[in-house]
Amino acid sequence: MALLHSSMTATPRAFTCKSVSVGKVASFPPPLVNFASPSSYSPCSLTGVTNNLRLLGVKSNKATTFRCLAAALTPELKSTLDKVVTGNKVVLFMKGTKDFPQCGFSHTVVQILKSLNAPFETVNILENEMLRQGLKEYSSWPTFPQLYIEGEFFGGCDITVEAYKNGELQELLEKALCT
Repeated sequence: MALLHSSMTATPRAFTCKSVSVGKVASFPPPLVNFASPSSYSPCSLTGVTNNLRLLGVKSNKATTFRCLAAALTPELKSTLDKVVTGNKVVLFMKGTKDFPQCGFSHTVVQILKSLNAPFETVNILENEMLRQGLKEYSSWPTFPQLYIEGEFFGGCDITVEAYKNGELQELLEKALCT
């Protein structure tokens, strides 16, 4: 495929499973979690953050806005992510969509999966800051895209590219999609 790096040599093959059913992620987040609602996540104590910064010798003359990232993965978000990840054989959390990736790394992983003719779902992490931060904690992986195969975190772009080059990704996808 022309859009892939020229050193990627894995041969794309069609999957020969008799039946593969991949659930659709109609929209994210589902109604289960209202990300706009303050009651859906733990509030962050600005006073505690400010006091900790003062102890470290950081001074601020202006009011500073702090985001509480430690509380991003709420129990509700974790439950929702568990359902999305286990409810689909292959899920890519990415910047943008399958049809319109909004970063080069996301585009590369989409092109790899498409070249392997693998059915996969995508979730646009740019639509929600809480989702984006919660996913970093959920996967223990700080960057995007994040690829999940059969409910397990597989990796980001570099790991996916390397697995594609050595044929490991093709084997894993065939196994996952034929079960």
